[in-house]
Amino acid sequence: MPQSVPSFIDMLADCHRSAVHLEMRDAYAVGDEVDEFEAWRSGHRTNWDDRESWWHPFYQAVSDAVGRGVVVRRARVVCEPVTEYIRYEHYITQANVVAGEQVRWLPRRRATDIAFPGNDFWLFDDRLVRVNHFTGDGVMVDQEVIEDPDVAKLCSSAFEAVWERAVPHEEYQV
Repeated sequence: MPQSVPSFIDMLADCHRSAVHLEMRDAYAVGDEVDEFEAWRSGHRTNWDDRESWWHPFYQAVSDAVGRGVVVRRARVVCEPVTEYIRYEHYITQANVVAGEQVRWLPRRRATDIAFPGNDFWLFDDRLVRVNHFTGDGVMVDQEVIEDPDVAKLCSSAFEAVWERAVPHEEYQV
């Protein structure tokens, strides 16, 4: 029987100190991002001055958490040269930064000696892991929440190793 997973926004609202996200795929095909990616490929660019046109509940939840003192960090491990999707993701990361996330990028060739969990994840307060499961072509098919201290420790260790080596968003060139 599938596990009932709270929404990301609810989990972030219950977070007190830190929320970290490790992404390790070079392409995603998740929800509205599919259409947004296609629009970007066709030349559409976001008007960052028109916040109403791109701000949505995810960014508000991050902004609210940061306002409460939660440190929100995201690290992406990417192949180089980067995929077209990663170029798009780098472009739209401006929204994450405006919301208050700290974002860094690590070229995969610099990650060979890091022990990684098998899936992308969010780690809340170093104890609660939200795991994202994807198909080979980047469609999210399932999520689970794990409260095992050993899994949380592995995820924290992997994230911190990536974070230490990764390039801050504003310095990473795609």
